[in-house]
Amino acid sequence: MSTRSAFEKFPRRSGVVLHPTSLPGGYGIGDFGNAAYQFVDWLAQAGQTYWQVLPLCPTGYGDSPYQGLSAFAGNPMLLSPEKLLQLGHLDASDLESVPAFPNERIDFGWLIPWKFDLLQRAYENFKTRASDEQRASFENFSRAEASWLDDATLFLALKEAHNRSAWYEWEPDIRAREPNALAHIKDTLVDEIARQTYLQWMFYEQWLAVKAYANARGIDILADIPIYVARDCCDVWANPRLFALDENLNPELVSGVPPDYFSVEGQFWGHPLYRWDVMEREGYAWWIERFKSVFTQGDVARIDHFRAFYNYWEIPADAKTAREGRWKYGAGGKLFQAVNRALGDVRIVAEDLGDFDTESRAGLDALLHEFGFPGMKILQFAFGGTSEAAFLPHNYTREWVVYTGTHDNDTAIGWWNSADESEKHFTRQYLNTNAQDIAWDLIRAAWASVANTAMTTAQDILRLGNAARMNLPGVSGPPNWCWRMPPGALNDENAAQLLEMTRIYGRVKSAAKEKIEPEY
Repeated sequence: MSTRSAFEKFPRRSGVVLHPTSLPGGYGIGDFGNAAYQFVDWLAQAGQTYWQVLPLCPTGYGDSPYQGLSAFAGNPMLLSPEKLLQLGHLDASDLESVPAFPNERIDFGWLIPWKFDLLQRAYENFKTRASDEQRASFENFSRAEASWLDDATLFLALKEAHNRSAWYEWEPDIRAREPNALAHIKDTLVDEIARQTYLQWMFYEQWLAVKAYANARGIDILADIPIYVARDCCDVWANPRLFALDENLNPELVSGVPPDYFSVEGQFWGHPLYRWDVMEREGYAWWIERFKSVFTQGDVARIDHFRAFYNYWEIPADAKTAREGRWKYGAGGKLFQAVNRALGDVRIVAEDLGDFDTESRAGLDALLHEFGFPGMKILQFAFGGTSEAAFLPHNYTREWVVYTGTHDNDTAIGWWNSADESEKHFTRQYLNTNAQDIAWDLIRAAWASVANTAMTTAQDILRLGNAARMNLPGVSGPPNWCWRMPPGALNDENAAQLLEMTRIYGRVKSAAKEKIEPEY
């Protein structure tokens, strides 16, 4: 089949990064309720094309969406209590004594037990109150998604039964998935497995309703795939043959990156590496299913650490530091040929940041060009060097996605406040600005650039400082992943400002709609 180029797949458009957990609302965490629909309305009003989210998976230790418990399951913390109330799965009285959660951040330690209890009540009510139509929908979902759902719900039920301990700490027969042990535990946990199935059904019902609403208003969902999965993940437990594990199911080879200017010892990430030879023999079936899932949740996919498809740093699991690793070649074009044959000419954004030698950069660029996948440019990285710096807008071509910053960067104002004077001086000169509105200076530079896709964050639109940073890599736990947007922060004024810029620089898909009457 023919493959479109990057600028054919990605015409000149723009969008905003905002994870649903960061939406405002009264239940301790952003969710798929009215605030999600209101954000879609705001994006349409502002002439945008993309809503980029982080992975929507259930999270484990540290609450990071990049350390998910399943590559296919959704995070029940994102379920809207109001939508469950509308279905009759909750009563009004269930929402009368909501704790006084903070509005500006997520307190996961407080939130999670409260919401799990609420969702337990919703499931119990579903069992006794569900209409015939709801029961049929539940059963249809259970059958249609059985290829991943059966393992995921069993895994999540087992996590609950084991006080959320890692699967490699479970009983040896369950850890090794011995058939008799699994049959027994399925009988023992039958109701808990059904509850986990209910939560996944509700997740997909609620999120796909939001996605349909967005698509109807010209907004595409830009979803996110971490290239690796966590060791404590359903997919490793259910498919050990696909990962570099020894006979005792312990990792032999793990992920990371070699020493660079960020770390003299390199970074030891610790994800179990894929057995690409086994995956190739199986026709990359697991990856095809993974892409099928992400293109159900979204319209476009960003792949974190995409370079590992070309070459990756392989570290022995017993190494003392990442220095002991070596470069290995990944699946390369064979994987994406299989994906395109199965799913069509997919739209993927490749996170291709990091240090490269000449051969690796050329090899990765050839892979991106072959399949029409744009790479990424980050404006915050642009101003610390010379006019030849790759992240400066005058050095782009059309087939790039430019970001003011990502979830792993500080906010634009936070970056500016911590920049040294030489970087600030060059920024002022390059952007011809006094930097009094540096966040919007960067947005303008991204929108004005030749890159066909320009993205910014809600934090930069709102001119927020370091306290609104989403994640500081290398650090686990709060305040990472905790930021929430203040109620009413995105309004007619900043929508009009972004719409004007989007029109000036030719990124509007069609005449932007005025404020749309909501359908929720």
